[in-house]
Amino acid sequence: MLRFLARRTLGAIVIILLISAITFFLFFALPSEPALMSCGKNCTADSLAVINKNLGLDQPVPVQYWHYMVGLFAGRDLTVGHCPAPCFGYSFSNQQPVWGTIVDRFPTTLSITLGGAAVFLTVGVGIGMLAAAFRGTWVDKAVSSLSLLGNALQIYFVGVIALAVLVSGLHWMDNPAYYPITENPVKWFTGMIIPWLVLSIIFIANYSRMTRSQMIEQLAEDHVRTARAKGLGRRTVFFRYAWRGAMAPIVTIFGIDLGSLFGGAIITEFTFSLHGLGRLAVSSVSETDLPTLMAVMLVGCTAIVIANIVVDAAYAFIDPRVRLA
Repeated sequence: MLRFLARRTLGAIVIILLISAITFFLFFALPSEPALMSCGKNCTADSLAVINKNLGLDQPVPVQYWHYMVGLFAGRDLTVGHCPAPCFGYSFSNQQPVWGTIVDRFPTTLSITLGGAAVFLTVGVGIGMLAAAFRGTWVDKAVSSLSLLGNALQIYFVGVIALAVLVSGLHWMDNPAYYPITENPVKWFTGMIIPWLVLSIIFIANYSRMTRSQMIEQLAEDHVRTARAKGLGRRTVFFRYAWRGAMAPIVTIFGIDLGSLFGGAIITEFTFSLHGLGRLAVSSVSETDLPTLMAVMLVGCTAIVIANIVVDAAYAFIDPRVRLA
């Protein structure tokens, strides 16, 4: 198991380095001039040259990339002073430390992502198991119909409807907003309910159908029929034998969907005007702000890769055959 996790960790480091290099070099392939953003309206050639030197843009691109990666682990000296590790540099647009902006925005995106994942896994797997347990009944048909409907919906459409009905119409919930969980857990929870529900709708539809099909397949397996023949109760057979076998593919799909979940969080942030990494990434692209864009890409990529390693470990825990392999 430790060797497996070590290999996955090594592969994750390689992936992060490749993504950082691709993002960095593609940025300089764009027909843009980042120094112009800091130069102002009355910009001269001499002022532009000074700004390029202060930003380190007067050096070859490979040298800039090397200094950037070294700064992440050891810090680096910039014209504005020493930047301690992890040094993501200073924003081209507002000259503020990028790491401080990431620390400020990351909890919002993390709250949306983890909360949405908890909702769609709980609800999607739950109703999928319910449909499998009552296969062929009205419960099964209702779940299947609702799953098809949910799969056809989009986050931005459902978000507007949720605001109009739940917030403006019925006044059942407050307008979505992010509050630090350490300061006010109740407000954090109530402010995130609508984003969680909206983000999870499409995933609930997919996971309920997958769980239903996997449970039905597992209930027809030989070891499950043997357990029934031995006189074990229906609940024991359902949860101890069929459910565990059905969860292994679900965990695998969840690892694949992590990237989509992060993308859905970005759309959710725009829908509810929440200031997270998604809005920061879009603004950094439109403003040609390389340090901010690199920081968002690296933090998001690292979070997804770490989550995938955790999912792989959970898969090995659920299915002993993976550990034996």
